[in-house]
Amino acid sequence: MKKIRWGVLSTGKIAHTFAKALQAVPDAELYAVSSRSAEKAEKFAVQYGFEKHFGSTEEMLKDENVQVVYIGSPMSCHYSDAIKCLKAGKHVLCEKTVTLCTKQLDEILRIAAENKLFFMEAMWTKTLPHYRQAKEWFDNGRIGRIKMIKADFVNLCEGDPKNRLFRSDLGGGALLDLGVYPLTFAMAFLGNEPESITAAAHMKNGVDYDDAVILTYPDAFAAMTFGFDCRSENAASIVGETGSVVFDSWFHCSEKVSLFDSNNRLIEAKHFPHPRTGYEYEIMEVDRCLDMGLTESPLVPHSDTRAVMVMIDKIKEKIGLSYPNENI
Repeated sequence: MKKIRWGVLSTGKIAHTFAKALQAVPDAELYAVSSRSAEKAEKFAVQYGFEKHFGSTEEMLKDENVQVVYIGSPMSCHYSDAIKCLKAGKHVLCEKTVTLCTKQLDEILRIAAENKLFFMEAMWTKTLPHYRQAKEWFDNGRIGRIKMIKADFVNLCEGDPKNRLFRSDLGGGALLDLGVYPLTFAMAFLGNEPESITAAAHMKNGVDYDDAVILTYPDAFAAMTFGFDCRSENAASIVGETGSVVFDSWFHCSEKVSLFDSNNRLIEAKHFPHPRTGYEYEIMEVDRCLDMGLTESPLVPHSDTRAVMVMIDKIKEKIGLSYPNENI
């Protein structure tokens, strides 16, 4: 496989985590980074070994050697940043939640298809070995028909009004920052079209701080909580008729997953240590897809990303959440 030349858009916290992972992927070339500050871009490039650095997105996108761009900007910028990258002929890996609403995502997918470019939401959970092991157990009938899924993502954060997490204009709130994980998880195993949705939220200053969501299916349900006001174990479980799968703490990126029988006796446990940050797996998936000439990943297909975005829009309506810049 030839090396894929990566550009990184943004130098925020998540971009640092991503850059560390890029360093650990042999077929990924740390080529360029852009920031609104030329000084920050240069410092980031030196720190991680990027060949080039730019003081704006537009400058980086003019470089013909950039093949794929990782978008790590605030969620309110994902839509405009993705459009810029695609119109510049670049493939895109965009952080989750991918957009503020389904309309924005649909426009991104339209432009990607029109230009025959690769686009993927950075839902790294679906590329991780522990998740793929759970899917294999389920697909092989090890737990039978699913009856219940439980997943939590509750992480204590101080309500600093300057923090992007608590700013409506930056796409803040628990639903987009945390809820996308349990929603993606539940829908991946139970399906993209539940029969009904129940949702409640604790709102402050125009964003959701804490949420509870239940998705019901013909013979099963998924119960999820996510929020900023406290901290929990953040585990997840999939309970079937003949067994269950249990994910360790921080289920979305845990290294361990276990299979139990219907009497809760351990059958098998798997441990998959991350090479570095865990983001390596989504990078390797993007590189693999580009090498094969694919425009979407079979692990994170557009249809699944869109289904979760549709669900997020429905939950937003139920809890009275909207963003000032979600219209296109």
